[in-house]
Amino acid sequence: MKKNKNISIGIIGLGYVGLPLYIEFSKKYSTIGYDINKERVNSLNNFKDYNNDIKIVKNSNYYFTNNIKELKNCNFFVVTVPTPLNKKKQPDLSFLKKASKDIGLIIKKEDIVVFESTVYPGATEEICIPIIEKFSQLKLNDDFYVGYSPERISPGEKKYNLKKIKKVISASNKSSLVKIKHVYKSIISAGLFVAKDIKTAEASKIVENVQRDLNISLMNELSFLFSKMKIDTLDVLKASNTKWNFLNFKPGLVGGHCIRVDPYYLTYKSKIMGYETKVISSGRAVNENIPKFIVKNLFNIIKKYGLKKNKLKVRVLGVTFKENCSDLRNSQVLEIIKILSTNKIEVTFEDYTINPKNLSPYFRRYYKKKVNNKNDILILAVAHDNYKKINIKKIKNILGKKQKFIFDLKGLLDKDYYIKNNFNYWRL
Repeated sequence: MKKNKNISIGIIGLGYVGLPLYIEFSKKYSTIGYDINKERVNSLNNFKDYNNDIKIVKNSNYYFTNNIKELKNCNFFVVTVPTPLNKKKQPDLSFLKKASKDIGLIIKKEDIVVFESTVYPGATEEICIPIIEKFSQLKLNDDFYVGYSPERISPGEKKYNLKKIKKVISASNKSSLVKIKHVYKSIISAGLFVAKDIKTAEASKIVENVQRDLNISLMNELSFLFSKMKIDTLDVLKASNTKWNFLNFKPGLVGGHCIRVDPYYLTYKSKIMGYETKVISSGRAVNENIPKFIVKNLFNIIKKYGLKKNKLKVRVLGVTFKENCSDLRNSQVLEIIKILSTNKIEVTFEDYTINPKNLSPYFRRYYKKKVNNKNDILILAVAHDNYKKINIKKIKNILGKKQKFIFDLKGLLDKDYYIKNNFNYWRL
């Protein structure tokens, strides 16, 4: 396939978002991938994605570097660096500021920069553009142009990959919008949506994740309430879901780089503008409390059956923030493990999707690929495909005690079946 020689793309940030973009853009344009992480770059140059998210076909045209100067001949930059939270749960824009500075040092007249990293509305124009202007001595819309296109990739999602997700785009002026539209249209089969302006595009991404966070928080609060009433939440939702306009959300752990992070970006900006969010903050507080709620129920059950914490053995299956992906960012399963371990409970876990090297030293000590059959409690924490297929024989091999406890956080098992087979069963 002939490549467009007029456009040369530089991808800045080669994680779960940047790498898929690099793969697709490199089919159409001369493309260079940049990441600050040398280990990441070396791995990709050896055709290996240690996130286990994308299988990289050996291709001599692929080129990844950790030297930003090698992107100086590019004329279309896409920024996909992380935008996490700091310890105070406030936006950490250090990666984004560095990327903006790096671009400012190499950008030329007529170049276009598109930001995909999730930010609060206004961040691109208030923070990124001034940094580029400062270090480049160029002026927006006179010398260079900027766009914003929120990333929508969901790690582990097979049905909706990059090409099959409609892309929201925006630009600093009409002429750059035409070029940005042309570039993204060439790789996105689902089509494009042109947002009114950059702030609108930034806000749209935040709203997508705040909406999910709030809906899940409602289900989690119902789970708190129904547990006191001794009503099974999933049985209630099965009944409610028979109505045509009922939204099929379920209680659960909320982790990852989007849903658990983005609401804090919006509340941060809201406070700066003099407004204290109520609904958004309340929903976030409910979801943050889920690991403690699960462990509290675990402690109540073992107390009821006369088990002692310091003699308890717990086995956890799955620790990523969602099913069928290796992404550990903001995983609330890891928080459950931390709470258990600080209570001097012997806890081990496995997850066949992860690379143990990606675990922090603290959690790595609890990772055991194989374990004996003397556990008291099994926590089914993530709905990976293999765990969906788990049967009673395998569960009995994990739980060697007479009293068998299952905490099915995703509702994977047939509750009535396991209760009939003398298991103590609990789910959200």
